[in-house]
Amino acid sequence: VMASAGVLREPSTAGLVLHHEHGRALSVTHDGAQLLRYVHAPWDPQLESPRPYFHPLRTLDGQLVSLYRPHDHVWHKGLAFSLPNVGPENFWGGVTYTRGHAYRQLPNNGAMRHRGYDLLDADPAAVRVAQRLEWVTEDGRALITERRAFAVTVPAGAGAWVLSWATRLTNVSGSALPIGSPATEGRAGAGYAGLFWRGPRSWTGGTALAPGRCGTDDLNGIRAPWLGFTGRHDEGGGASTLVFVDAEDNPRHPTPWFVRSGVYACLCPAPFGEAELLVAAGEELALRYAVVIAAGEQDPDGAARLAALGDKAMASTPNTDPLP
Repeated sequence: VMASAGVLREPSTAGLVLHHEHGRALSVTHDGAQLLRYVHAPWDPQLESPRPYFHPLRTLDGQLVSLYRPHDHVWHKGLAFSLPNVGPENFWGGVTYTRGHAYRQLPNNGAMRHRGYDLLDADPAAVRVAQRLEWVTEDGRALITERRAFAVTVPAGAGAWVLSWATRLTNVSGSALPIGSPATEGRAGAGYAGLFWRGPRSWTGGTALAPGRCGTDDLNGIRAPWLGFTGRHDEGGGASTLVFVDAEDNPRHPTPWFVRSGVYACLCPAPFGEAELLVAAGEELALRYAVVIAAGEQDPDGAARLAALGDKAMASTPNTDPLP
């Protein structure tokens, strides 16, 4: 710290820093630049199924790689855990697809309510967060309690950072809960349900990356341990890449994936995309993922190297079991 003309200047921050906007959100910066904002108390209308989300998400060099509330689907919020078919309830937002009726707007848009943080920890090398949530139906019933956790790390020299994410859901509804998707209700190819990402408008027509191959909408439904997406940015014209990694101990690993490129860029692991998963009353469901966010365009080999970073980083995610 240097004193100049009697002024003691605050030193700049190096590495990762966690910022808490009490009652609203968390932000994570790296060397002073924002990587993410995690909104835990959204102001969304009930129709959009209010739930926590990450937006903005940025690369280490500041490129925006998420989209918030697009006009075509206002319930798409950056990166958010979203489930459209939880029994008869909708924790995705908007209309619900059910067998024999297609899409309808129903009085079933639930909300994931923040109930508190059990861990907010940060040092220059890692940020660690553990959170409690309650899933409440539109008519006010508690359906699920959740322990959620995430961590942020920046592997040295990789040109990327890693968001590792975990959840443990407990069915408190008093009856069995089938978790599915529009595909399990009869809409072919619409297996969206899970940790869902919506990409920037300029990424429409971008490239999906899978082990040993690349494609676009033709990769929708593929089973793989990871899936990536690379796209180009407006203004500067550069490219960035995201790679999602499915933990080996997740149900139905390697998971099916939901991905679209032609109409807009989106991607999510879809363990409920092909068949419903039944969670009995009082039982738990645990899921873990990593999302690697990197500067530059990647091919399948480069995406595989990023996926390896995600596998390694998942070990740093805080435990989602109750903390002392």
